[in-house]
Amino acid sequence: MIGVVESVSALRFLLDCGVDEVIGEEPTDWSALSPRPRTQSAVASPAPVRPAAGGAAPQPAPRQNVPPLAARPADPGPLGAAEAGQSARVAASAAQSLDELKEALAAFEGCALKKTATNLVFGMGSRQARIMLIGEAPGENEDRQGLPFVGPAGQLLDRMLGAIGLDRHADDPAKAVYITNMLPWRPPGNRSPTDSEIAACMPFMVRHIELMAPDILIFAGGISAKAMLNRTEGITRLRGRWFDYGSAGLKKSVAAMPMLHPAYLLRNPDAKREAWKDLLALKVRLDGGT
Repeated sequence: MIGVVESVSALRFLLDCGVDEVIGEEPTDWSALSPRPRTQSAVASPAPVRPAAGGAAPQPAPRQNVPPLAARPADPGPLGAAEAGQSARVAASAAQSLDELKEALAAFEGCALKKTATNLVFGMGSRQARIMLIGEAPGENEDRQGLPFVGPAGQLLDRMLGAIGLDRHADDPAKAVYITNMLPWRPPGNRSPTDSEIAACMPFMVRHIELMAPDILIFAGGISAKAMLNRTEGITRLRGRWFDYGSAGLKKSVAAMPMLHPAYLLRNPDAKREAWKDLLALKVRLDGGT
């Protein structure tokens, strides 16, 4: 019998490997399964030559009715990087509201994460909020509920915002925070998104900011900070500094500050001191300071 300690260790190992779904009640011993027999190819092999009656020259058998290649349905396959980027720019720029942008994202086929995720995670909070907070990518809890920052990191984020009088559920724009993520779909196993995945979703994020037109942007974590500010420094060097973010669809630049991601703070509690300093700087900015 496997003891409790061994069972817990095995479960932790599986979680570290990215296994977070159970698809059967009984384990499958894949090594004991016999290989499947190969199926016959859909394209027929050349037909055998049949001897003609009376000793005449052999004639080929009638050709089977195989449709020509041009008539067969083609598998479109995934979009290439260039195609995905162009498709995203066209779809994002056409959106004139957040609802239209969400519909455009739901129809977008240029990011492979869509095929492995359970839900599209768009955003939540008052659309008149002065502050727009952008995280990195949804986690397991976010993927299940279709909402950003609803797991342990989200609970910590709510406490952090509440410490300076802010609330994602507030209707008052002065106290409200609108929350979203750089990527709307969860990477398998909570891995970091690739550069191509970030690039494919970037036009939608840029348009998201333009439609919100907030007074202040907060980039939670290094992925969103480096991508949106086009910087190469890590989050520990970027955090707490104010930058000007601008794009073609914004009437004026927006004050932006990177902060440590709440998930990082859960793993590194000592860093909460720096996070508190950043929250105080945000509070000063909201109150009209610099």
